[in-house]
Amino acid sequence: MDMYFTQVCLWTTLLAVVLTWAIFHVSNRRKKSTKLVDTAAQERTYGGPDVIIVGAGVGGSALAYALAKDGRRVHVIERDMSEPVRMMGEFMQPGGRLMLAKLGLQDCLEEIDAQKATGLALYKDGEKAVIPFPVEDNNFPYEPTGRSFHNGRFVQRLRQKASSLPNVKLEEGTVKSLIEENGMIKGVTYKNSSGEETMLFAPLTVVCDGCFSNLRRSVNDNDAEVMSYQVGFISKNCQLEEPGYLHLVMAKPSFTMVYQISSTDVRCSVEILPGKIPSIANGEMTNFLRNTMAPQVPQNLRKIFLKGINEGAQIKVMPLKRMSATLSNKKGVIVLGDAFNMRHPAIASGMMVLLSDILILRRLLQPLEYLGDVNKVSEVIKSFYVIRKPMSATVNTLGNAFSQVLIASTDEAKEAMRQSCYDYLSSGGYGSSGLMALLGGMNPRPLSLIYHLFVVTLSATGQLLYPFPSPLRIWHSLRLFGLSLKMLVPHLKAEGVGQMFSPASAAAYRKSYMSATAL
Repeated sequence: MDMYFTQVCLWTTLLAVVLTWAIFHVSNRRKKSTKLVDTAAQERTYGGPDVIIVGAGVGGSALAYALAKDGRRVHVIERDMSEPVRMMGEFMQPGGRLMLAKLGLQDCLEEIDAQKATGLALYKDGEKAVIPFPVEDNNFPYEPTGRSFHNGRFVQRLRQKASSLPNVKLEEGTVKSLIEENGMIKGVTYKNSSGEETMLFAPLTVVCDGCFSNLRRSVNDNDAEVMSYQVGFISKNCQLEEPGYLHLVMAKPSFTMVYQISSTDVRCSVEILPGKIPSIANGEMTNFLRNTMAPQVPQNLRKIFLKGINEGAQIKVMPLKRMSATLSNKKGVIVLGDAFNMRHPAIASGMMVLLSDILILRRLLQPLEYLGDVNKVSEVIKSFYVIRKPMSATVNTLGNAFSQVLIASTDEAKEAMRQSCYDYLSSGGYGSSGLMALLGGMNPRPLSLIYHLFVVTLSATGQLLYPFPSPLRIWHSLRLFGLSLKMLVPHLKAEGVGQMFSPASAAAYRKSYMSATAL
């Protein structure tokens, strides 16, 4: 009897221990799951920011303004608050201007001597074609013109606009690292302008520090691929005969761009393929630009092109990268801009994609009263990644494919594609207006991209087979189709074909695009 009673006591004690452990474990897990929400609420109670933005360039400043207008407290940390001097981000397509207006930031293009751009002037082998942006596109509810400008002036205007709001704090400092705990980004460690290292916490951290981001690798695992290099300089105190066009010269080995960025300054840039970069220090680059590239620039542009070289304009070299966007598995953080996604700048669409991303993200975050609910914010970020695809993937694929077409080649099939692209754009009518609508971000639809690439390929095939289809010409035609697929398929695969062509994604993007109104 005593033994029986002892066994009952032992089993009862054991059961009590197990139940106590289970209750403690479940309670502890619940506490951990709510700890992040409680931290966010406490940060807001004590005046902490809702959002930390790393980088106050175009993306960081525009996002800060948009979120602040929705009542968020935003703290932006920028390494250098002085006016940037860059040769990228100087041309905004009509689609980008529409996005800017929907964010309520269209006035940031004023008072910076920005120049109106009405289209593209294309040059090849002594011929010239002027292709305007389509003015009768009923699907584009905005003035169909672009703008070119000094990037630094535009960035400063955006910073001024953002900092004019009481709930935006712009601070000069260098972010050293992200603060991470169990896969959750809690904030940043940074060194302020006084040299003091401090920590800042917020429910959401946005990394928007450009193509040379030192934080990207701690969030995403995508790698940027250097495709080529852009060499640029500014010719001062001059004006193009046709300042309203972006002048694109299909030169050899690759393209040259000339466009007005102020009433007195002209940007001249040349693409150089990897492994063939002349030295700036010993004068090789100057000689290359003067002796190899300048003779290929049309006469009406050549004088201005040479002016900058002869006057000793500062020559800069920038790597041109591409990088597909990837979704991070870390919570409490999102990456935007060139730190997130890059494409070849041949169609000058980077700012347009960035502003589109900001519009989508802002609309998805608006229903959330505060950003401390980790699970809800994570769902928003996942939705954002999918919804952006129809537009961003179309523009990325077009930019990367178009850059390949512009490269000169002795290969007959490649040159036929290059010539066909020029002929298609210069032909007028639906073909050129449709492709210009794509280039300008006025109709960024994946099926439209496939259609135009297919027509250009068919036209190039016809050129190869003319006047009669000999075995060699048929072989070149087959190779051309292979080249066309090679230009398209890898990019589509990298962007995600399913999400890019998904009707649900397209509908969600159109909802974001159409429902966004000026702030």
